[in-house]
Amino acid sequence: MMAVLSEEALPVERMVRMPSCLLKLTRVVLSHKPWALFILIFVFVSFAYHKFYWGIWEDPKSRGPPYSLSAEISCAHSVPSSLNIAGGPTPSAANVFFVETSEQTSPSYLFSCSVESAARTHPASRVVVLMKGLAKGSVSKPKHWAFSLLSCFPNVEIRPLDLTELFSGTPLAQWYLKPQRHREPHFLPVLSDACRIVLMWKFGGIYLDTDFIVLKNLQNLTNALGIQGDDVLNGAFLSFNPKHEFMELCMQDFVQNYNGWVWGHQGPDLLTRVFKKWCSLGTIKSMSCKGVSALAPEVVYPIPWQDWKKLFEAVSALELHNLLKNTYAVHVWNKLSHETKLEIPSQALLAQLYSQFCPATYAKMKQDSEELSRRAV
Repeated sequence: MMAVLSEEALPVERMVRMPSCLLKLTRVVLSHKPWALFILIFVFVSFAYHKFYWGIWEDPKSRGPPYSLSAEISCAHSVPSSLNIAGGPTPSAANVFFVETSEQTSPSYLFSCSVESAARTHPASRVVVLMKGLAKGSVSKPKHWAFSLLSCFPNVEIRPLDLTELFSGTPLAQWYLKPQRHREPHFLPVLSDACRIVLMWKFGGIYLDTDFIVLKNLQNLTNALGIQGDDVLNGAFLSFNPKHEFMELCMQDFVQNYNGWVWGHQGPDLLTRVFKKWCSLGTIKSMSCKGVSALAPEVVYPIPWQDWKKLFEAVSALELHNLLKNTYAVHVWNKLSHETKLEIPSQALLAQLYSQFCPATYAKMKQDSEELSRRAV
């Protein structure tokens, strides 16, 4: 205890000594040539700046932290004991992948909910979140509440995304290394399209966009993708065995028919093209063909993108049950919905999905909403 007190007292002692030192310096300087007065002024200004600068940054209360600190998340309240599996995920269960191809390291509520809901519905699987913005080789994560919350789940792994390594050994390796690609208008979504088909081909498992809320375990939907409607397949959900021929054909089509200037050409349009060739079809329909299933829209896209505003409309418990009866996951269409304010708490469909399927994220949303309300008063 005495050692601590003496260390705390040390800066005060220095502050007492410094003025006397400066007075002595003043006498010495003034007894010499006039130009030395400039030195004295410089010393005083430097001293004042030093104390002002460090006085701000030494006091953490003088600035709000850039992120919520880890201590705000209590794992005991976030994760039910049934998910705290001693042995962790089982090796035989397929991985669930999420990918963030931007440099973003401040996950949104929806991002957190997507990963949390997947972790809860797949306790025996590894839920792997690959983020380009994370430094390779770093053992620590940014101080953000979402990283703290998701670390409560023993089956969630958040890792840096090494794109050169991911694409190596595939037809997309040379495509990625061409510098002009990075100047294309839709490069980030195209890069995400590339990542998902390579992940499925190399490792297999389940891929999900970070704007899904997962309601049920997806492991029995193997070698499958969903129909979003209007004769189009969507790659926001993919589930395939590793080295599957369908994914190999997708990689080949990605390179051979590449057009990064048309929205969706490397994503939904690519999957639709390949599936039609795979099954010799003219029109997409819910079916299984040569071991690959095109799932009906209600399975993973129960809300059509044209009706995304329904996510923000109130629904009763019975309506919610009927709506999601045959649904495994709900795509939130974040590109369209991200600027719409969601009231928390409320009976809005999306709010109820958060509450039921990612309760830890929902609790954080509710806490933040209450804090904003208190500040507004």
